[in-house]
Amino acid sequence: MDKIKRFFKDEEGVSAVEYALLLALVGAGIAAAALALGQAVGGKMGEATTTVSGGGGG
Repeated sequence: MDKIKRFFKDEEGVSAVEYALLLALVGAGIAAAALALGQAVGGKMGEATTTVSGGGGG
């Protein structure tokens, strides 16, 4: 029982876990931003294609 208590009180390695979680969060944010940017660029490219090919009204 004493070993279990020591195991849960041991804080070594906690920093590594925190850094890994932070890295995962930052990575997810970058992926979401890249996805949104890609969709925005794709939409603008579609508009430009329509305008250049003569289908745009303005």
